[in-house]
Amino acid sequence: MQRSFTSSRAAAVDASGIRKVFDLAAKMKDPINLSIGLPDFDVPDIAKEAATAAIRRGDNRYTQTQGIAPLRERLRKELSTEMGRDVGEVLITSGVSGGLFLAMLACIDPGDEVIYLDPYFVMYKHLLSMTGGVAKPIDSYLSFEFPAEKVAAAVTPKTKMLILNSPANPTGAVLSEKDVRDAVAIAKKHDLLIVSDEIYEPFLYDRGTTTAAAVYSPAELYANTLVLRGFSKSHAMTGWRLGYAAGPAEVVAQMTKLQQYTYVCAPSAFQHAAVAAMDLSMTEAVAAYERKRDMAYDLLRRKFEVEKPGGAFYIFPKAPANTTATEFCTRAIEKNVLMIPGSVFSARDTHFRISYATSDDKLAAGCEVLCSLV
Repeated sequence: MQRSFTSSRAAAVDASGIRKVFDLAAKMKDPINLSIGLPDFDVPDIAKEAATAAIRRGDNRYTQTQGIAPLRERLRKELSTEMGRDVGEVLITSGVSGGLFLAMLACIDPGDEVIYLDPYFVMYKHLLSMTGGVAKPIDSYLSFEFPAEKVAAAVTPKTKMLILNSPANPTGAVLSEKDVRDAVAIAKKHDLLIVSDEIYEPFLYDRGTTTAAAVYSPAELYANTLVLRGFSKSHAMTGWRLGYAAGPAEVVAQMTKLQQYTYVCAPSAFQHAAVAAMDLSMTEAVAAYERKRDMAYDLLRRKFEVEKPGGAFYIFPKAPANTTATEFCTRAIEKNVLMIPGSVFSARDTHFRISYATSDDKLAAGCEVLCSLV
């Protein structure tokens, strides 16, 4: 028998279903691509110019592991003002994905249980496989609200972490103030670490209205919260790999140490660019995506059961009766429309994810094709 040189750890992780569709799109001629969470606007010029200036200035070497001081200090100040308390040290990470990986490495021992809602961002399950953690997804269908009673019932002495994702990928759901308070109450009762994945925080469409949460982040109420945010979605810096983490000093210190032996540091020139980018308002981009959200919802609700998302740039309709989401997505691909079946994000195969981060014309055309298939 020929020896295998790959690990059981690697074998336990499936290739990303999203990346499979991404690769498929590269082979198709001008598809209507509603599959990838990739902003359709470009990095703002002020950030490009700052990155170029940093490169020409010679800021191309390693930074401190934790990131450059001007960026960390500004993020700490602004986050602390938002949360109403000092959030502690800030670590600049290689995207929020890098922050998630470091958080799992820093906190999870084999056998530790981690609770998160189903549907979920695909990385959660696989990072836990890599670190030996036990995933405990909690069904949140059909409203995608925080099911406090189910979550509380799932906690055991082995439970160590609760992951919250708001606005959520793939549903676009936003935790209400009650949801946040219920989650914090459970975490306090059982001494859990909350990891709050807030990469889509800038895309909160109902912020400031009477229905919007007065309390958005659990970090406002609970010090044992690790906040993960970044610049990939808000400033279209997906390829620049720039995020940040703030939270309990013990956790951030361990993440920083582990970054020395994994990512080393976040990309140097782009850290300098992020400082400049923070001076730029992205309200126009957010308003454009709110309008796209409304367009997608209005077009799709004619033929599909669908919740109106409160944030991010995804909508998660239910597939037609008597078919799975995978089957429906296959039919859509035959019509040149790409999206992601819900089975990539869930134990169920009943819904599908659409990213409306595309042009208005393609979004409208894609939704019309999907409606025609019902």
